[in-house]
Amino acid sequence: MRASPERVIATRDIDDLTNDLCDALLTAESQVEMRHLLVDLCTPAEIRTMAERWHVARLLDSGELPYREIHERTGVSTTTIVRVGRFLRQERNRGYRRAIDRLAGGDAD
Repeated sequence: MRASPERVIATRDIDDLTNDLCDALLTAESQVEMRHLLVDLCTPAEIRTMAERWHVARLLDSGELPYREIHERTGVSTTTIVRVGRFLRQERNRGYRRAIDRLAGGDAD
């Protein structure tokens, strides 16, 4: 039997919407489950865009390729590469940094 879902209240508040989305993403217990959820939530173009940004973050973190070469090898725009680089290295959210460190088995904070 399915658990009774909590009452959902219609809102336009971006913080509430984002928190709710984060809660949903955290329910995935495997890569397969996450893939299924993403396919349901996103268009193929949205998934591709997020996957490319993640790939660029990992390439930039490796420090092996300059921005121009990342663009040439991946087809990702230089504007996106610069933006990912800024978020990876300068922005306070540290989302990319935390995920990269955790996947590498290191301390994320």
